[in-house]
Amino acid sequence: MQSHFESKDPERLAAALQRFDEKNAHDPHVEIADGAAHPRERIYAQWLTDWVLKLNPAASEPLRLAARCQHIARWLIPRDSYPMTRPGYLQWRADLKKFHAQKAGEILRAVGYDDDTVRRVQELNLKKNFPNDPDSRVLEDALCLVFLERQFAALAAKSDDEKMINALQKSWKKMTPIAHAEALKLKYNTREQSLIERALA
Repeated sequence: MQSHFESKDPERLAAALQRFDEKNAHDPHVEIADGAAHPRERIYAQWLTDWVLKLNPAASEPLRLAARCQHIARWLIPRDSYPMTRPGYLQWRADLKKFHAQKAGEILRAVGYDDDTVRRVQELNLKKNFPNDPDSRVLEDALCLVFLERQFAALAAKSDDEKMINALQKSWKKMTPIAHAEALKLKYNTREQSLIERALA
């Protein structure tokens, strides 16, 4: 693994990240973070990027790009546009992944990325070759850590113990030992801590 990161074309990278952020800034859903209101997918992309870079400061360019566009324009395909059943949920998730990969590809080509880079970012968006692809592992770790740090508390507050323990066990299985260590350093309230302990027991 390289010890530091250098882009071959820093301006192109900056342009792609800016386009992703501008697209996500249109999200009508608001997330309150650190006392301020943010478009949900815009701040989510930043959290995901932060975790990817914390886990791997020398993250490759496709991985950095994939982190920033993983949920791009997600609000355009709302969950309630599919049947509110388990198969409906799985179909929604599958269609979302394809939609994100397509949107990401359009922006990457528009700022001048070659087909190989576009394909690589889309493979990460689609979680192809997980868990054998090391970049896909870092991205999945980051997704799980964003969930635990930013979304777990709100979900736990409105869900029963059984559902939460199941969700935690599923996340834990996908994570590497490095991500497990980071997850255990996060701050949780008493119930959340107890749920995690029971999930891992």
